[in-house]
Amino acid sequence: MNEPRTLLDVFAKWRAASPAPSLIDAREGREVRTSAPEVARRVAGLARGFAALGVGKGDRVALISGDRPEWHVVDFALLHLGAADVPIYPTLLPDQVRAILADSGARAVVVENPEQLAKVLEVRASCPAITAVILIDGEAPDGVRTLAAITEPMSEDDAAAFLEACRPQVQAGDLATLIYTSGTTGEPKGVMLAHDNFVFDAVSGAEMMPWPGQETVLVFLPLSHVLERMVDYIYFGKELTIAYCGILETGDVLRRIRPHIFAAVPRFYEKVYDRIFHELSAAPRLKRSIFKRAVHVALASVRSGRRGLSWRLYDVLVYSKIRAAVGGRLRFSISGGAPLPVFVGEFFHGIGVLVLEGYGLTETSPVITVNRFARPRLGTVGEALPGVEVRIAADGEILTRGRHVMRGYWNKPQATADVLDAAGWFATGDIGELSADGYLRITDRKKDILVTAGGKNVAPQAIEEQLRTSPLVENAVLFGDRKPYIVALIVPNPEPLAHWAQEHGLPASDVRSLLDKPEVLAAYQKIVDDVNRNLARFETIKKFRLLPESFSIAGGELTPTLKVKRRVVERRYQEILASMYTEEGSFESWS
Repeated sequence: MNEPRTLLDVFAKWRAASPAPSLIDAREGREVRTSAPEVARRVAGLARGFAALGVGKGDRVALISGDRPEWHVVDFALLHLGAADVPIYPTLLPDQVRAILADSGARAVVVENPEQLAKVLEVRASCPAITAVILIDGEAPDGVRTLAAITEPMSEDDAAAFLEACRPQVQAGDLATLIYTSGTTGEPKGVMLAHDNFVFDAVSGAEMMPWPGQETVLVFLPLSHVLERMVDYIYFGKELTIAYCGILETGDVLRRIRPHIFAAVPRFYEKVYDRIFHELSAAPRLKRSIFKRAVHVALASVRSGRRGLSWRLYDVLVYSKIRAAVGGRLRFSISGGAPLPVFVGEFFHGIGVLVLEGYGLTETSPVITVNRFARPRLGTVGEALPGVEVRIAADGEILTRGRHVMRGYWNKPQATADVLDAAGWFATGDIGELSADGYLRITDRKKDILVTAGGKNVAPQAIEEQLRTSPLVENAVLFGDRKPYIVALIVPNPEPLAHWAQEHGLPASDVRSLLDKPEVLAAYQKIVDDVNRNLARFETIKKFRLLPESFSIAGGELTPTLKVKRRVVERRYQEILASMYTEEGSFESWS
């Protein structure tokens, strides 16, 4: 088959592969496999069902579901009709769902279960464009249909003929999806991505990695997230078997499915890293000593580029056991959505788990750059994909141009013009540096730059990353825009802090009660002091406070991709932040 024009061509390649790949429902202990011909039959039957409901070319249909095979069955069914899907994170609240449904003008909504159905029914009256609501799991109440009920029965041959007949009707420039940005700084906007955006990014991205074929991959990053969505299209194009589970199930599923590849956000790798070190901190002294030496050898191998006899010894004793926890046959994994801390990347590379960091945005389909399998460079987000242009503006902002760049923001021409110029250059809002040999390094978000009252520019993300290298720090956010100095809100890492407290003879039954202990404050002051030693004076953290609760999606401090919503945190803790500019003392705690 020639290079695909549309996502229908991508699916056609997968459904015709021999031996036939499968979709695997690996959720909640399952391992239900559906072969490609059967998936194609369901896609065709559902497409006919949507058509019977009046869904046609150019229509938008919302999809609120976690990761499961039905996600892509719905996706490809709509794409074959020339319709566009509007993925909505299941974690969003009813008002947030209403805003997306209303703005997109969605004609229908597919929901996963009664919990998601309740959100839609709550707001349906204010979304007059909706003519049908379809439920995947559960008993449908009056006025709601089930996915099974609207899927028309078809034979495999009839399904194949139907899908083939659809392919010429869909063009590369047709809208494939509206993906609403997670809105770390403002109102979410619907990003218009066409078939050609995804096809180009998937084909170009695939060129950066080796793909032997007939492998199994695992999907747990939300499919509502553009990174997993595009990576999945690579999987389909490479005729792979795809397993799905929820992110909280990954420990069990990694061991059961034993994937060759997966994609995740940096917080996933950080959590695994923290868990490994936390468990080892409670191990017998000899085991801790061996692990400490193994880590030293692993990091030395990364920095030297060589794996000697010591590395091979510790591979038998330590590294192979850690790799077994992620299935034991992982060829590489992908990290995107936010910066991967260098110390985390070095650790995984050192033990033989290749984490390839990339960079992009929803507006760029999403990948702009990624580290090649054959020549990764830690601390960078890799090289531009083939056919992608990248340059650095005079103020340091990263600009990009190519077929990966969105068509614009839905119903927002001015917002589109603000970031996309007439020559096709998209302004990412990120600050970066491009090496002579083409590796990109992200230094900060343009909008997150803190300008102190003294006129000094401070890039907070790199400093926050340094704070998070301590196992006692789960999260950290710096502030100080138009203020005389920089301050920090620090979220302690509960388990390591409890273990630290026990070692220091402090009661650890209630982590909250530890935060005002002089010993604990001194420990965090030392972490801050260690970071401050490597900073210019105007960058140093003058005061900090410890927060008793972790940031979360449900709490509103994190986006669905686990990025900190700096403005939300600032509003929520404005009194605490204000107090650090009026009270005496070099450190504070709040509980």
